[in-house]
Amino acid sequence: MADGRNGLTRRQLCKRALALGGALAIAPFPAGPAAASSGRGSTLRHGSPERAGLLPDHLRRLVTDAEAFLGPSPKYPWYAGANLLAGRGGTVALHEPIGKAVRYRSYDEKTDTGVELPAGQQIPMAEDTVFDLASVSKLFTSILAVQQIERGALALEATVASYLPDFGQAGKQDITIRQLLTHTSGFRAWIPLYNAPTYEEKLRLIWNEAPLNPPGTTHLYSDLNLISLQLVLEKITGRTLDTLLRDEITGPLGMRRTRFNPPAAWRPRIAATEDARKPWSGLDRGLVWGEVHDENAFSLGGVAGHAGVFSNAWDLAVLGRTLLNGGTYGRSRILEPESVELMFTDFNTAFPGDEHGLGFELYQHWYMGAMATPHTAGHTGFTGTSLVLDPSTDSFLVALGNSVHPVRSWRSGSAPRVAAANNMARAVAVRPRHGRTAWFSGMATATTATLALPPLDTSPGDVRLCCALWWDTEPRSDALALEATTDGGATWRPLPFTTARHGEQPQDHPDGTVTGWSGRVWHRLTARLPAHRELVIRWRYATDRLYVGRGAYVDGLRVEAADGVLFDEARPADGARITASGWTASAN
Repeated sequence: MADGRNGLTRRQLCKRALALGGALAIAPFPAGPAAASSGRGSTLRHGSPERAGLLPDHLRRLVTDAEAFLGPSPKYPWYAGANLLAGRGGTVALHEPIGKAVRYRSYDEKTDTGVELPAGQQIPMAEDTVFDLASVSKLFTSILAVQQIERGALALEATVASYLPDFGQAGKQDITIRQLLTHTSGFRAWIPLYNAPTYEEKLRLIWNEAPLNPPGTTHLYSDLNLISLQLVLEKITGRTLDTLLRDEITGPLGMRRTRFNPPAAWRPRIAATEDARKPWSGLDRGLVWGEVHDENAFSLGGVAGHAGVFSNAWDLAVLGRTLLNGGTYGRSRILEPESVELMFTDFNTAFPGDEHGLGFELYQHWYMGAMATPHTAGHTGFTGTSLVLDPSTDSFLVALGNSVHPVRSWRSGSAPRVAAANNMARAVAVRPRHGRTAWFSGMATATTATLALPPLDTSPGDVRLCCALWWDTEPRSDALALEATTDGGATWRPLPFTTARHGEQPQDHPDGTVTGWSGRVWHRLTARLPAHRELVIRWRYATDRLYVGRGAYVDGLRVEAADGVLFDEARPADGARITASGWTASAN
């Protein structure tokens, strides 16, 4: 299908978009959207962790860790309850509700306490509890936009003003559709549209809003981007956003519990949000339960491009499975594989740390935890919701919490999301390269783990270290270093080394360190060792206090000289001489 504005085919659009995003060369990932079959897409069913290829102990810990946040975290509960769903491939291996969907009647600001409902009126969390998704709604708006790009009704590099002439006021004439989808338009984070009494006056606020920064020069997350995109979609299709959602996504995928403005009959199955009152809320509404929490979305009638969608864990898993399938679920297709790949490809290469596909955030350890890779896609919502999709392992995690119940100020940070994602990542085994176990660094924050070989006589020279290496760390913040000492450990210096992945050219590491993502595959490592009568070499894995990746694995340690083998961990006598602090021998 050609693009209506520039005559590009869909495949040409994909290539052009990648170039425009600064991502000209993309390494294919082992499993993911672009690799998916164009036929029937896999569907979800409940199954065991083993059937999903996941380690059951770590899935159980995912729930245990999540339950800890029902208590002081550190002072107040992070959420009143949560719904956790995790799986891999077509198998949902974990679906666990915890806590309460509705616990509090109100919030007492004088005592900073929640006023609980009588026990008989509190509602436990259930598997089918529906949540106000808040900003996770942005993903649905983005998918609807990419559908219109596929159909030629919308052009990625067209200006927003070419569809909405009034939008071009106040210096916004050059903002493009892509910049809305990647939060590089220059808009500030939000404006209080709810203060404008009529819909027309709300629009006038958007038309008159000037960008804080020139378009394309910085990344700044803004609700105004997706509200503007909603206006474009409604203009070019002649349908409202709620109708588009039903016709183009939830209807075809059978997502029966996903919609804007849920009916009153759903209320007993919906998680409550906040006792919304000024000054902490922009509006005085009392306990918000069954209506959208976001003030701007509420003032727009509950239907907005940035917030307002309600859904449950299973429906979100269906959406995630659809995208990991390359746009299909069963016999329904909502996107082409090339389009899904655009949503999972970084367009913000000019803004490291703010990686973003079309609509989806990418590689964000602050809530994706150790599931984060350059292709891991997801989003969070202010109410406590999140969705994380990892194409490299074909895994998905839905974590829905009512974290503003009874008040937004009790919740800070994203620790429950990170903990859930870390456990999910750990549940995907890394099989040793040789034998039954490999040395594993662990996944602790704010720690230094070392793995040292015994003193070796390398004085004859021409000695090298060989081993298999696997690493996935928080980029730049956490690193794995190879070091050597000749003075009994008083000083250590880096050892340069080379890694080689199967089928690719060797890569030099002159500073003796690796950080970031290695593709989640084993690499062959070689390092020339300095000549000394008592040389000790070690691996040192250091993490900061915030986030971690999946960690590091070392296997098959072997030191070879011209006239023989100085050390081989496969020999029991040699393996027993390894000194490990923080590292463990792990089968997965």
